[in-house]
Amino acid sequence: MRTPSQAFEKLNQWIKPGWRTAFCAAVCTGLLVHLPVMLSDIPNHDGLSSIYFDQNMITSGRWFLTVACGFSSYYTIPWLIGLLGLFFLGLAAAALTELLEMERSWAIVLCSGLLAAFPAMASTFAYVFTLDGYMFALFLAVLAVLLTKKYRFGFLGGAVCLAFSLGTYQAYLSFAMILSLFAVWMLWAGGAKAADKVKGTLSYLGMGALGVTLYYGILQILLRVQGKELDSYQGISGMASGAAAGEGGRLAGALGLLKEMYRDFFTFTFHGRVLFQNWISLAAVLLLVFSASVLAVSVARQRKGWKNPWFFAIMIGMALLLPLTANVILLISPGVTYHLLMRYQWVLFLIGLTAFVSKNSGQARWGALWEWLTLGAAFVLVFFYGVVDNIGYSNLHKRYEKTYAYCVRLLDRIEQTQGYYQGIPIAMVGVVSDDEYPVTDITLPVTGGMIGLSSESSSDSLLYTGENYREFIRHYLGATLNILPAEAMADMYYSEEYIAMDSFPGPDSMRVIDGILYIKTEDAVRR
Repeated sequence: MRTPSQAFEKLNQWIKPGWRTAFCAAVCTGLLVHLPVMLSDIPNHDGLSSIYFDQNMITSGRWFLTVACGFSSYYTIPWLIGLLGLFFLGLAAAALTELLEMERSWAIVLCSGLLAAFPAMASTFAYVFTLDGYMFALFLAVLAVLLTKKYRFGFLGGAVCLAFSLGTYQAYLSFAMILSLFAVWMLWAGGAKAADKVKGTLSYLGMGALGVTLYYGILQILLRVQGKELDSYQGISGMASGAAAGEGGRLAGALGLLKEMYRDFFTFTFHGRVLFQNWISLAAVLLLVFSASVLAVSVARQRKGWKNPWFFAIMIGMALLLPLTANVILLISPGVTYHLLMRYQWVLFLIGLTAFVSKNSGQARWGALWEWLTLGAAFVLVFFYGVVDNIGYSNLHKRYEKTYAYCVRLLDRIEQTQGYYQGIPIAMVGVVSDDEYPVTDITLPVTGGMIGLSSESSSDSLLYTGENYREFIRHYLGATLNILPAEAMADMYYSEEYIAMDSFPGPDSMRVIDGILYIKTEDAVRR
């Protein structure tokens, strides 16, 4: 048996320098960019009800999330969860470096930096109570493709990794699919025999099919054991409902879905205000695309790849499949509402371009020039994304401060209302009046698409439901309110009496009627 020192020495010898560089670059960039939110307690609207949450999300198909998030306990401890999340992100960066065969240190550092700074990562940090689990799922998604590439029967281990990744967060299926396409492209662009290329391609397909089947099988078993059913949230309950339609309906539905997947891909890419938001970031993206494109043409001419019809078939096939793999979640759940943290896979396009230039620049004319252009463009994007992330964190912090000030005033008024007593039933609508409290957020041009960091309604607060009020006042003001479910407003909402009430902080914004304290926070109801 080895001593601890011998074991660590052996481990150090096994770890490649590129892996170490990727891990350190991802963790250090993550700390530089995301440290403000790791050292703060600035919840978003979902975080208010997740101060302690066991993450049992099996009804959303996430049967492994409760285990993946268990490393940090189920309490929201941002610095601990953040460190664990960055640890798993560093492992994913190291696996990505090996998968894409990156050897140039500058490319490894910048690709890891892109992975850590991309705005989807900031949106994930906004839901910090699940961050460590999600980053573990990301690592498993990358590892699934890497195992398939490196070992003869690696697709079996890859399928297991993919199943557990999906069981933690299904959105990273796109990550694994895009990386599989990259791996297939590298396989067919190499000098392997045709039979080996076909066999390798089938191994990625087998990994995906087995992984999804294993995920769904475990999900069904655990649902039966726990006596639960899939929730309707984000259309997850319709995962296997496509077979119910007739042949004509399925064909029309499939064509419509394909059209929507392509439309959404290009809409988000060019109008999503994430890949670029100003002329500097746009220029960096265009420069990255230009450098990789010119280099690709140069390498193809040198290798005489243009004489091989397979070259064009693979290039066209890749171009057609990439938008579909990026939006594969629409196949699983056609009614999904995309959040930015579900679009993390877009960073792979930038990483893929950077990795391609670093790997092939030595084989082309003016290779050093393309490397410098790519290095500059990728560095600008890492810096730009870091700035955007921190604008989002600043916005979230200000929303918390505004919510705190609002709830202090609200709680004081509640306790001063005639007829109030501790435990009185309270009925209210969650939104805050935008007539009484006009929006003061100046970051919307930047943070408008960053869910979790921006306002999801017309107000600047974290409050959208009565439950949000209850949890915020309970955890941050130390008072317990007996706020009724939203259904309690059903009979009162359209009554003349409620319509005539003022919106808070108006003098007649609270009334006790039939033993229930009604609070009107929204704008006046108009029929």
